[in-house]
Amino acid sequence: MERQMDEQEIIDSFDKAIQGNHLFACYQPQVNHTTGRMVGAEALMRWKNPEYGMQYPTTFIPVLEKNNLIYRADIHLFEAVCKFQKKCIDAKLPVVPISVNMSRYDIVGHDYVGDIEKIRKAYDVPVKYLRIEITESSAIAGIQRMQEVIAGLHSFGYIVEMDDFGSGYSSLNILKDLDVDIIKLDMQFLQGEVGGRGGIILNTIVQMAKWLGTPLIVEGVETMEQADYMKSIGCSYIQGYLYSKPLLEDAFQEKICKIEHEPLTPALKLIDTINAGAFWNPESMETLIFNNLVGAAALFTYTDDTLEVLRINKKYLREICMNHTEQEVITADPWRGFDETNRKIYEDAIRKAIASGEEESCETWRTIHSQCCGDDNICIRSTLRVIGTAENQYLVYAMVQNITAEKRAYMVMAESEQKFRFASEQANVYAWEYIISTRQMRPCYRCMRDLNLPPVVENYPEPAIEMGIFPPEVADDYREMMRKVDSGIPQIEAVFPLTACRVPFHVRYTTEFDENGRPLKAFGSATLVVDPSQKEAAGDTIK
Repeated sequence: MERQMDEQEIIDSFDKAIQGNHLFACYQPQVNHTTGRMVGAEALMRWKNPEYGMQYPTTFIPVLEKNNLIYRADIHLFEAVCKFQKKCIDAKLPVVPISVNMSRYDIVGHDYVGDIEKIRKAYDVPVKYLRIEITESSAIAGIQRMQEVIAGLHSFGYIVEMDDFGSGYSSLNILKDLDVDIIKLDMQFLQGEVGGRGGIILNTIVQMAKWLGTPLIVEGVETMEQADYMKSIGCSYIQGYLYSKPLLEDAFQEKICKIEHEPLTPALKLIDTINAGAFWNPESMETLIFNNLVGAAALFTYTDDTLEVLRINKKYLREICMNHTEQEVITADPWRGFDETNRKIYEDAIRKAIASGEEESCETWRTIHSQCCGDDNICIRSTLRVIGTAENQYLVYAMVQNITAEKRAYMVMAESEQKFRFASEQANVYAWEYIISTRQMRPCYRCMRDLNLPPVVENYPEPAIEMGIFPPEVADDYREMMRKVDSGIPQIEAVFPLTACRVPFHVRYTTEFDENGRPLKAFGSATLVVDPSQKEAAGDTIK
């Protein structure tokens, strides 16, 4: 006869249920929907009465809780899971982590952590194969008590999961106070139509879990549409009837032998030097540095060619934007100001940063639009570093610098240099740049072509003297000229016979200073001193 027992029947038959293993575990696999591999399983309590058949958990669990029997039931189930894991280990079968539920009644008046640890040690099961699930309602026992229990579990190496997240009214507050390792999401958000308001909330929870560095498992998934939707917003770990109903021990053992396995990975793996929690704390050192001590900076995620700006500092607004607010920048389409060429440059730099794990830089032109100021075309130098990864999503830290004025000046200079090169080719004029602090000389094209100088000459002028460009009899005079340039003389000039042919050139230097009057660099030139009728012959000689 199949029927549900009443309260008294449940109480009267409880001891026999424990002794006869009528109270037992079924196992529901947890699967990565992207790879099809198993990442774990949950042990679910079941009761099959010899006389009345299977009893619904909703029938017997409330009775056990009400009559202070749930602790014995939970400990019994934990031991059953340890027996199963030990059997798999001894038989050299595949082993996956199994989650066991902990009731709020288990931590009131009981040494739950101590008791399960004794059982685990007795069966010699590695702690990595056991996880403990708590529920939001467990916190009714008191946040401080729950924190102590979680700390105790962590001290022995147990992974702690928060079950049924989102099913109550204070989930975020509970999550803030409890240091859980895995979040299990209640699928009630996707009952009925996939997406909508529930989808927006789900997407936000998934992003939040990534920032916490916490894997997220969605339970109760029944359709491919639900699973595909969850994968599309960044959550691939699935538990539910889509992949498997809860299985008896033998059936589950058969399944773990047939399906490949993989470990759960954190939703967002941050580089070692980043503390995600501190980064979002307005009083933390990380936030202080981001807002005040670094230059213009932004934080964004990159996923499948899509950018989402998460955070910018005030210097970013001053460096890039005309009169935009932080909210306007964060909510706008980040690709809006890029043309096809510059978007490709930027994405290539991101991909290089992903591949290298190091900083990568690029320069891109963007069009910034303002309702009051119109459009402005600016050039931005970006230094990008990937600081976190989550499957195909990357968290990128960007330092930016507006180099529009520099680039436009360079464009003007390049145009002038092109004109100057043409003129110098006709006038036998050589030009170079001398960096005073490093004593580096950067020659023009004609210097490199005619005098065999490299693109950068170190410890100038000694290499030029050694090459014979300045003959021995004028070497000391030229060294003296360079000492005066190093000391900051504004202008200096002299005539020197150059090369082994002693062709006379008029050598000039003009020095550039910084805002404090310190000499930065000097611009040198050498102009051929000959009669116009002899210019062509002299030019051939020096070559």
